[in-house]
Amino acid sequence: RRRRRSRASPPDRDADRRRRHDPKPSEDNGVAKPSKADDPPRSRARVSDGEEEDGRRARRPRASDDEKEGDRRRRRPRDSDDGRDDRRGSKRDRDRDRRRRRRSPSSESGSSPDDRRRRHRRDEASRRRGEDRGREERRASPERKEPTPPLPPPPPLPEMIPGRTGGIYIPPFRMAQMLRDVEDKASPEYQRLTWDALKKSINGLVNKVNATNIKNLVPELLAENLVRGRGLFCQSCIKSQMASPGFTDVFAALVAVVNTKFPEIGRLLLVRVMLQLKRAYKRNDKPQLLAATKFIAHLVNQVVVHELVALELLTVLLDNPSDDSVEVAVGFVKECGAILQDLTPQGLHAMFERFRGILHEGEIDKRVQFLIEGLFAIRKAKFQGFPAIRPELDLVEQEDQFTHDMSLETELDPETNLNVFRVNPNFAEDEKAYENLKKSILGEDDEDEEGSDDASDGEDEEESDDEEDEEQMEIRDKTETNLINLRRTIYLTIMSSVDFEEAGHKLLKIKLEPGQEMELNIMLLECCSQERTYLRYYGLLGQRFCMINKVFQENFEKCFVQQYSMIHRLETNKLRNVAKFFAHLLGTDALPWHVLAYIRLTEEDTTSSSRIFIKILFQELSEHLGIRLLNERLNDPNMQESFESVFPRDHPKNTRFSINFFTSIGLGGITESLREYLKNMPRMIMQQQKPPSPSESESSGESSDSGSSSQSESSSDERLINQNL
Repeated sequence: RRRRRSRASPPDRDADRRRRHDPKPSEDNGVAKPSKADDPPRSRARVSDGEEEDGRRARRPRASDDEKEGDRRRRRPRDSDDGRDDRRGSKRDRDRDRRRRRRSPSSESGSSPDDRRRRHRRDEASRRRGEDRGREERRASPERKEPTPPLPPPPPLPEMIPGRTGGIYIPPFRMAQMLRDVEDKASPEYQRLTWDALKKSINGLVNKVNATNIKNLVPELLAENLVRGRGLFCQSCIKSQMASPGFTDVFAALVAVVNTKFPEIGRLLLVRVMLQLKRAYKRNDKPQLLAATKFIAHLVNQVVVHELVALELLTVLLDNPSDDSVEVAVGFVKECGAILQDLTPQGLHAMFERFRGILHEGEIDKRVQFLIEGLFAIRKAKFQGFPAIRPELDLVEQEDQFTHDMSLETELDPETNLNVFRVNPNFAEDEKAYENLKKSILGEDDEDEEGSDDASDGEDEEESDDEEDEEQMEIRDKTETNLINLRRTIYLTIMSSVDFEEAGHKLLKIKLEPGQEMELNIMLLECCSQERTYLRYYGLLGQRFCMINKVFQENFEKCFVQQYSMIHRLETNKLRNVAKFFAHLLGTDALPWHVLAYIRLTEEDTTSSSRIFIKILFQELSEHLGIRLLNERLNDPNMQESFESVFPRDHPKNTRFSINFFTSIGLGGITESLREYLKNMPRMIMQQQKPPSPSESESSGESSDSGSSSQSESSSDERLINQNL
């Protein structure tokens, strides 16, 4: 029964579904026929598609109404089972239909896969032809350009600038349009627009400033209304310096220039920086404290801030020393120590004594102790590497500068209300007054008058200058190509020659212009210094040139003076070769001995490098000449003026230093005369200090007490001289 019901139920449901969807059922679509006599026979000839469909519909509902009703009654108690069976049957039918469609091509198409592919290619080709045809038509037809709609009018000014500080971006062209459209130049809206433009201009100029363009940006900055925007200028400088501490000296130079014209702006900036420093010190904010102290240090360098402010700040930082406060103080002294050394040397000395005490206490970190030691080394080197003002930033004369002085303990008002827009009832008058002030500062009127007066004169002068330039035009080689080629030729000639005679013969054939003889001497000395060991080849070659032409001899004298002045720059190997080269020239009398007058052999005037040079020079001379001949040459009375600096006799200390030096290098024999002079020096001093002989008018009967007192005085003078010696 269940199978019959499940098989019979789909036609019933199909029939009911057709009745519901078809509002006007035909006779052979919804009603069952009473008999089978009217059915068309199966053996009938071909029937049309419509008639066959109608017959198929008519054959489906075979059950009568009574049977249907009975089936419904029997089906009611088993609705759940029948529902499950119906769902299963319908699912099986759907699966069966799906598999059938997969296996066989659809009845609608009635074609094979090759036919479908062929039809698809044909459709694609027709679609592409249609697209190409439409594209060609669009190209051929002229395009109609729609007119661009005009820009919408600017919205009302109060709506565009809400809030206290604005916050809405307005493009520059729109801002200019709005400024032109405003009729009332004293209205709050117009004042607000000019305030925003002033703020953007000041911020842009301050952010663009550097050491190379500061001279060009200062006139542009002074052209803005700095009296109205002084708060904006100070705020922009402080923010930019905090963001870029490396440009602190540039911002300080900019403030120094503005301070000469508007001292109140310089004071306002100093007040704000001091308040920022105090706030950072209380909060232990080290980066902000470093930036503030660096700004104050460079303002001290520019003489915008008094040096007492710097000393007071150092006193506060070193009062209760900690690692951070001492480090900040060290950085502060590095920045402004050079100017403090000139202005207040005693105050700076007191600060360094405080640093010394902190270093001896040893309560701070090792790293900070090393920083203090480095600061003492910088002070000993006279703050080399930490100049007060760079040459390109020295824009203001010290006499024109206005210096501010204030204490850290005083109450300061930062005037923050100057950073915010305020409506000015006297806006037009103030703007006009600043225009007149700007003209007086920048000198625009004078420049215009001078430009109009000098226009005619300039044309005449240009014509005359052009004619003179054409006559006096000369081609000058600024790249020194000829000089480089000459040096290359001299070097290759020296290095490729077999002996000094061949080298001298080839070098003399080189055509030297007047003034180029010095290049030959320099190249010969450079080649000699570059060798690993000294070669006698260079000494003989230098001797040959000195004997041939006196110009080369004078040039070697200049080279001797130049090399000795820069002897500390040479390495030990180069120093030894240069000393032996000049010793050869002196030993062969190719170089006059009066060049030794440039050497001053004292403890203060010599360095380690210069002492090594003098040692090698005299040792080589003793090897060339011998100690006896060298001593005779040095004791020549005609040359004593040239040797006074090598064997000084001006002070016993210098004399003793010279004797000890030559004795330590094994040449004590040449100091015999100097030793004799040092031994007789007390007697000579006593003779110079001996009182004049008594006059004849003095009585012959002097007491023995006076004689004894004179003897005691003379003995005391001798002891004093011996102590000095």
